[in-house]
Amino acid sequence: MTKTGHSAPGGGSSAPATAGADRRGGAQVPVSVLLVDDHAVVREGYKRLLEKRGDIAVTGEAANATDAYDLFCKLAPQVVVMDIALPGVSGIDAMRRMLAREPQTRVLIFSMYEDAIYANRSLRAGACGYVTKASAPNVLVEAVHAVTHGKRYISADIAQKLALRNVVADAEANDGLSAREFEVLRLLVQGLSVRDIAQSMGLNPKTVANHQSAIKQKLGADTAVQLLRIAESLGLDPEKPT
Repeated sequence: MTKTGHSAPGGGSSAPATAGADRRGGAQVPVSVLLVDDHAVVREGYKRLLEKRGDIAVTGEAANATDAYDLFCKLAPQVVVMDIALPGVSGIDAMRRMLAREPQTRVLIFSMYEDAIYANRSLRAGACGYVTKASAPNVLVEAVHAVTHGKRYISADIAQKLALRNVVADAEANDGLSAREFEVLRLLVQGLSVRDIAQSMGLNPKTVANHQSAIKQKLGADTAVQLLRIAESLGLDPEKPT
């Protein structure tokens, strides 16, 4: 059971090598981290934060899902700190690809999204933790160490929402949307056109239009306004930054 703002043992799988498990000349080996965020300035700030104490080393940085996967294969980091909103393929989809290659991968989602539905989607897709960027700086460091040691970590702000909004989890479980449809819905809610979404996700506009039709049918929405209202009831906020 995951405690609010704390880590709890993860179930089932064995954890990868952890900091301190391997020593060279008596020195502790830092936790290797792949940091994925599309803003270079943001990455630099969080890299300094993570490396401040010397027990975490950011061994790779990526701004998109493709580069993240290539570095993941090359570097084999112990932890991947992943944003959700990336250009093109989302962080959740990038995580799925990593997990398909290496099921023991420890992915920590680190996102601006403070809605329970994003945390639910991430955890169900295989994330070991979810931390919002509104959290105190030390929370990210604590979360990296927790997931490295095979535990699940959810920041206090999102853990509280998850506990209080079980109805959101139920709604998500019953909405019937695939991961791709959910991503299209997220972008539609943010005001992107079908053409813009197609370009962002690397899809044909006709494919996106088909996804849009399927989403409306599954959610019982006849108009764009109805779709927006349903999306908001699920926790998708059009004002959230990307």
